[in-house]
Amino acid sequence: MVGAIFGIAFGFVEATVVLYLRAAVGLLPGYGGALADLARLSSAMFQQSQILSQLPQSLFTIEIFREVATILILLSVAFLVGKTKRERYAMFFWIFAVWDIFYYVGLWLMVRWPSSLTTPDILFLIPVPWYSQVWFPILVSSLMILSVVFCMSKSKKL
Repeated sequence: MVGAIFGIAFGFVEATVVLYLRAAVGLLPGYGGALADLARLSSAMFQQSQILSQLPQSLFTIEIFREVATILILLSVAFLVGKTKRERYAMFFWIFAVWDIFYYVGLWLMVRWPSSLTTPDILFLIPVPWYSQVWFPILVSSLMILSVVFCMSKSKKL
């Protein structure tokens, strides 16, 4: 339960950070500071090829460090919560999956993006940019949750 709560909260934090970063680097033209403006601009904001081509190299590097930090945070929480190696692996996959799903939930609640599960997205930048439609990471995360529930059903550590 602790892992799920952390994953949900951290998913919303990541969604907020992404919105702030895009506003800060000018990828939200006309952004006036109101959430309604951000929601109105969200479809243009998430034009993936535009984002990578307009992001300065220094900020691209910062984004990679942010992704590394995110994974380290998820690993750290899994290490702290799990007692055995198996529990730590399961907790990492559990937290990662919940975090990933709630990243998209957070974006949708804040700016109504993605508009559909077939909307393209940049999933990760490490080791190279990964592109996919939104349904794919949600499917993978859902399968990870089901796998963890199946494998850890006896330990009740979720």
